[in-house]
Amino acid sequence: MTVSGKYEALQDYLKSLGSVAVAFSSGVDSTLLLKVAVDTLGPENVLAVTASSASYPLRERDESKAFCEQIGVEQVIFEEDEMNIPGFADNQADRCYHCKHGIFSSIQKIAEEHGKAYVLEGSNMDDNGDYRPGLIAIAELGVKSPLRHVGLYKSEIRELSKDLGLPTWKKPAFACLASRVPYGEPLTDAKLDRIGKAEQKLVDLGFGNMRVRDHNDGEVARIELEGADIQRIMEPATAAEVDEYFKQLGYTYVAVELTGYRTGNLNRQIAAEELEEEGKKQESFARGADSPIQ
Repeated sequence: MTVSGKYEALQDYLKSLGSVAVAFSSGVDSTLLLKVAVDTLGPENVLAVTASSASYPLRERDESKAFCEQIGVEQVIFEEDEMNIPGFADNQADRCYHCKHGIFSSIQKIAEEHGKAYVLEGSNMDDNGDYRPGLIAIAELGVKSPLRHVGLYKSEIRELSKDLGLPTWKKPAFACLASRVPYGEPLTDAKLDRIGKAEQKLVDLGFGNMRVRDHNDGEVARIELEGADIQRIMEPATAAEVDEYFKQLGYTYVAVELTGYRTGNLNRQIAAEELEEEGKKQESFARGADSPIQ
């Protein structure tokens, strides 16, 4: 199916739902989904719901508010203390499952209060190829995944976003700050705040796709950047500025990952057998929840 065909299929699918609450993070995927939902169903039939938490940077929340105001859709921002979600702070390999289950349960309640028939989220076809136990929670709760339903990949979502004039079409990928901490190292609000401030510094310096991985309970900050940015951060003045700021945050050592930026990098620590088993389970649940168009 062509990209334009998938776009039309997305509109048809949204029309079949009638009224929706969109889990909106201001990322590339959820921004396109919210925009198409508003254009297709009208703003009166759409609600944007945004969770504000320690793992969600303030810049993302502010961008979400600005976009909702721009397209004229109602937004509900609610506070979610993820540390109170059982299984989150322990930071085991299934952390994302527990987090998504807790957050989307809250979103469902908000959707019901506002009279919206379905809750939507923005995962795409590329998410099927990584270890994402949160998709199992989404499927269990009956949350709809329209972008996956019509078979849209990330590159196609960026293409459609550009065609629609959305500012996110070239926005760097983002995942919650908890994903920067190796499994098994407990999560705390202070740790997530430190990571958020470290990454904001890199954003302020103009770096695009990047991650700051927090190792050994804050002893080591391991920076992942794309190729050209690795060279730039090693320039003496920039390196000194980053090193000084990170050490003010409490890091003892600041390192740059030589292999560069890669999403899901910390999933490498999961045993291959476990990863394969969970991946099959994830795919099974995801297909059962919202079968994709063939």
